[in-house]
Amino acid sequence: MKIQESGENYLETILSLERKNGIVRSIDIANELGFSKPSVSRAMSILKKAGYIEQEAYGNIRLTDSGRCRAQAVYDRHVLLTRFFVETLSLDPEIAEQDACRIEHVISPQTIECIRLKLEAFEREHPLPPQP
Repeated sequence: MKIQESGENYLETILSLERKNGIVRSIDIANELGFSKPSVSRAMSILKKAGYIEQEAYGNIRLTDSGRCRAQAVYDRHVLLTRFFVETLSLDPEIAEQDACRIEHVISPQTIECIRLKLEAFEREHPLPPQP
């Protein structure tokens, strides 16, 4: 099912909060994104209807398999773009993070694959020094 950029941001946030806290509630999402609880509730209803999340009666939110897959794909694009911008273009990490967050929703799979290959080649040519 097609969801909008905001839906992908919610899925990515749920994945992140789940990894950090174990459980996710609407209030956690609202606090993380700076949105009102009613806005988050509306979004959760849409994501639940689309089959991306399950929400228990007492409020805990879990990603379904398809929701987890979608959230992970968005997260992976985000990380790849951020790394590419910082490592190959020497962008400020904060700017790279902001730009990646906007681009991750509209970039084609072909472009992501080309960026991944370029980043791998760049990292081979410019290896990081060993950690002490």
